Amino acid sequence: MGEGAAEQDDKAGKAPGPREGQREGQRRLAQWVRDYRRLPGIPDEFLGPDGAPRAVWSRFFDAFGALAPDEVERRFGMADRHLREAGVTYRAPGDSADRPWSISHLPLLIDEADWKQLSAGITQRAELLELVLRDIYGEGKLVAEGALPAAAIAGSPEYLRPVCGVEPPGGRYLSLYAADVGRGPDGRWWVLGDRTQAPSGAGYALENRLVLSRAFSDLYKSMNVPRVAPFFEAFRDSLRARADRDEPRIGVLSPGSFSETYFEHATLARYLGFLLVEGDDLAVSDNRIHIRTVAGLKRLDVLLRRVDSNSLDPLELDASSHLGVPGLIDVLRKDGVVVANMPGSGVLEARALLGFLPALSRRLLGEELKMPHIATWWCGQRSARDEVLSRLDEVAIEGAYRRGVPGLDGNGPVLASELDADGRQRLIDSIAARGMDYVGQEVVRLSTMPVWEQGQLTPRPFVLRVFAAATPDGWAIMPGGFCRIAEKTDARAVSMGDGARAADVWVVSEKKVATATLLPATDKVRIRRIAGVLPSRAADNLFWLGRYLERAEATLRLVRALGSPSGPNKGTAASLQSAERIQRLLVAWGAISQASRAAPARVVAEALQSEERFGSALSLVRAAQRTATSLRERLSPDAWQVITEMADRLALEVEGDDSVVSAAELTLQELASFAGLAQENMNRAAGWRFLDVGRRTERAINTARFARQFAYDEAGDEDLDILLTLVDSQITYRSRYLLAPILAPVRDLAVLDPYNPRSVAFQVTTLNEHIAALPSLKEHGLIEKPQRLAVAVQAMLATAEAERLEVKTLFALEQDLLSLAEAISLHYFPHGPNASRPEKLTGLA
Repeated sequence: MGEGAAEQDDKAGKAPGPREGQREGQRRLAQWVRDYRRLPGIPDEFLGPDGAPRAVWSRFFDAFGALAPDEVERRFGMADRHLREAGVTYRAPGDSADRPWSISHLPLLIDEADWKQLSAGITQRAELLELVLRDIYGEGKLVAEGALPAAAIAGSPEYLRPVCGVEPPGGRYLSLYAADVGRGPDGRWWVLGDRTQAPSGAGYALENRLVLSRAFSDLYKSMNVPRVAPFFEAFRDSLRARADRDEPRIGVLSPGSFSETYFEHATLARYLGFLLVEGDDLAVSDNRIHIRTVAGLKRLDVLLRRVDSNSLDPLELDASSHLGVPGLIDVLRKDGVVVANMPGSGVLEARALLGFLPALSRRLLGEELKMPHIATWWCGQRSARDEVLSRLDEVAIEGAYRRGVPGLDGNGPVLASELDADGRQRLIDSIAARGMDYVGQEVVRLSTMPVWEQGQLTPRPFVLRVFAAATPDGWAIMPGGFCRIAEKTDARAVSMGDGARAADVWVVSEKKVATATLLPATDKVRIRRIAGVLPSRAADNLFWLGRYLERAEATLRLVRALGSPSGPNKGTAASLQSAERIQRLLVAWGAISQASRAAPARVVAEALQSEERFGSALSLVRAAQRTATSLRERLSPDAWQVITEMADRLALEVEGDDSVVSAAELTLQELASFAGLAQENMNRAAGWRFLDVGRRTERAINTARFARQFAYDEAGDEDLDILLTLVDSQITYRSRYLLAPILAPVRDLAVLDPYNPRSVAFQVTTLNEHIAALPSLKEHGLIEKPQRLAVAVQAMLATAEAERLEVKTLFALEQDLLSLAEAISLHYFPHGPNASRPEKLTGLA
């Protein structure tokens, strides 16, 4: 190779060799250290006390710095694209819509020795809290002997008297524990708060790991980062072991799709192989919890709850709750279901208890706490209250049991020094009058870690949440965790809030780590071909997902027919009449307003993307998207991506009929992609059937309506041609008849032909096949209503003659199809009073 070729390679940005890359990484690291402005007096994860990079970060940035700037941006873009395509979202308190998940592109690094100390502290704390819970809801010795003030416990709304004396089925109060930690001013890890109710973040930690390990796969492997799969495997196996049968059924109890962390609930259910259920999915029978499924009631053995304790049972707890299961607490008393974590465990999240934990550790474990926590004074005791009031300007005031300070606005702590004179005096009076509702905490600023902003490293405060799972062999600690990063540089440990970004957490080892997966060894696999359990709510959502998408397709076909250059509305009387029919149909479907018909240019755009009209294509796709949100654990990432892309496309502003038609055509192609994914990728179980039942039902209704509107007795070529276009049968008709559209053949093709996949007859035949394959809910052996109606409609279509079809017959057919849709809903998706009906006469599974 000559000098010219070598020069070309250099100009093309040829990757440097290993030694050159290492030198480049070291050079950039030195530059980043010079530019890094560490906050004075605050511990930092990147730079040690001596101001030099910690060894674990030097090792990382030696490799990271060797990457070319455009390569770094490409990998960052890959991570962002994965989050967007996977639809990773969360909902902040008070939000009415989901937000896209935001991830820091650099992980938090912790070396192996540091992690061992952190893990030991978390393990000890988890064991201590388990013992405290057992005493609080059991013998009560800690209160009786003065180790814990009764008011500090009874004052918490999370203390549940109905659970007192109930031995937890499975033997554990805490199955999953988490602690929020940060590095304290002495360089040690400090506990900022305990999470014992239903700790969130593990699912997001899993997603963060997936994103970062893909974006920097080579770097991830070279750092010898332990996998998180063994932790989830141990957690899953421990829940299975606590059930009282060999192959238990486990559910994740979620508040529903409006929950702040619903995406995480779906992620955990899918990853662990659990069922995602809501309170309405469950019923009590024979002192057991059962799932309402399309095949009747099925026993549920374990509930991993993500619903607050007080909302779990409206009979014995919060009577206004619609999130729980009536009778659940009584089932617990009778050892009928394992609940993780046990109701009432959230009492230990109260800040009022923090100050008592060091003494409790010595009493119950015989040892000092290995990890300190923020100094906390509960103002329910006179000495602590006096201490707080005497140092009011030096401490932060926080609610003893809830977020925020009682009597003051906001969810965070309050610094008395920042209040006006009236507010300060009001706070003092409140603490003096009812001190048990307040705590004072030392003001400690969070330690910082480097984040990547505009091509350089910047320190940002963070909180690390570490998870522990109770197993038969002790507490298993997730190697990593959930890291939240604050946007403001002066975040205080007690006022972090929810943070703005998340980061993956890498525990870095010097030794190679074994790959791990949740898949069992091949010699332990028991082959199965069972369909699985489909809750009635999930079947309902699948049914309506199919209907919404099919409605959107029908609206898009009308928009394309009306706005196409070869379509109606082109000046002739027949064309104007056909356009009038399309517009009337769009008005009847709620896609456009009656007033819009006065301005034809607005019609197609309004029908395509009106935010206000419930029948517009955009509104229907968004309805499908909302429904799909409740099915995240059942939809593939590709299917979710297609739905999201359709909603994004239709939300883009378009101008002119050509742009509208183009947007409609592209969305129709995406709808076809979704249909293909459903047809080729979904397992042929009940879930797929209900999705297809929804599509077939809606298509049959729409096609009957199209035929009634455009194949009326006096229909001409223009209207019949539009009907063939709407039912996508132009090619079939021309190949059969080689004639201009004629009424009887067009009616036969659109309505009666069982071989045309767009005809009413084809949809009804398919519906009969689906309904016949679905489980029977009664044991009397008689044909059930949905099948009875479907068979009757199929018989009518099979015996009808195209020449004798009339508009009134088509109208009656449309009404029969609507009745069939309603019968399917009432039969398989019971709501309200019908939801409690017995679903099988005998033999609960």
